[in-house]
Amino acid sequence: MNIYVGNLSNSTLERQLRETFEKFGKVASVDLNSSKDEGKQRTYGFVEMPSNEHARAAIAGLHGKELSGSLLKVNEARQRE
Repeated sequence: MNIYVGNLSNSTLERQLRETFEKFGKVASVDLNSSKDEGKQRTYGFVEMPSNEHARAAIAGLHGKELSGSLLKVNEARQRE
């Protein structure tokens, strides 16, 4: 399952995000991105977990939790239209 992770701190490293999600199961990949929106830096990423069960546990366990000083927004990634 591909998981969207929003509201990441600009200081969050790929390694930190991987380690955070690995507490719930195997992580296949981590991809960090950033964009400027209304003059603000917004950092987000995607985490791919092969097990849907582990991915759902990670979403439930990490949404609203703090990482590097920011409260995470975690949900199943939606396909672009």
